[in-house]
Amino acid sequence: MTKLSEKTLKDFRRSLEKEEKSRATTEKYLRDVRGFMAFVDGRGINKEKAIAYKRKLVDDGFAVRSVNSMLASVNKLFAFLGRDELKVKFIKQQKEIFRPEEKELTKAEYERLCKAAQRKRDERLSLVIQTICCTGIRVSELEYITAEAVRRGEARVSCKGKTREIIIVKDLQKKLMKYMSRRGIIHGCVFVTRTGKPISRINVWREMKSLCREANVSPSKVFPHNLRHLFARVFYKIEKDIAKLADILGHSSINTTRIYIMSTGKEHRRRMENMRLIL
Repeated sequence: MTKLSEKTLKDFRRSLEKEEKSRATTEKYLRDVRGFMAFVDGRGINKEKAIAYKRKLVDDGFAVRSVNSMLASVNKLFAFLGRDELKVKFIKQQKEIFRPEEKELTKAEYERLCKAAQRKRDERLSLVIQTICCTGIRVSELEYITAEAVRRGEARVSCKGKTREIIIVKDLQKKLMKYMSRRGIIHGCVFVTRTGKPISRINVWREMKSLCREANVSPSKVFPHNLRHLFARVFYKIEKDIAKLADILGHSSINTTRIYIMSTGKEHRRRMENMRLIL
């Protein structure tokens, strides 16, 4: 039986990099594979262990989407090893028709998060939150918000093998220009750490979580990707153009974009009630 080792991980990483996977995607694959490695605990891998791991993820209470995402990473590893016969099937799930209300970040909550950051005198965090929400970029794409891009009012983002242009609206541009002036940022990435490196996804996630109590927003709603969802819902409400929204978000499939603009159960109920089909 094939045994997994640190060398396997290094070789797998190199394979992903050759496929030009983004840094965030590569780390996600490796993180999931490490979880599988911890499960097999140095023993050889076979189909029975792969199925047992799938069962464990379900028993541990992970959402179906999360389980399937982790299984996709493990299946990717099996393909890399030339062991396609070990691949496990994904859990079938009926498509959700509305988004759980307890997970949806509202515009009012977004505003409270920004104000909480400002009260803490954390200008960088406030602007990071506003930049993600006003442009719809991924947190991993913050590095493309450079001084040069801010001055142009447009950023060129490269992710997952695709390049797209992101508009930096005038109000955001003015705020970023003032921030850059105060920080002495003339070129390169705008949002950096004390050592000058681009701020990481983990840093943004942790700093946003620290605002929850001050902003009176549930921690289950506070994470960078939810800002991207809020951008998508606001844009679609105004434009009603899902194809254009997919281009802005950098989605290859409109089916992915549909998830972003899904309404809450409360809103879905209101729309159903408004049909007034009961005589």
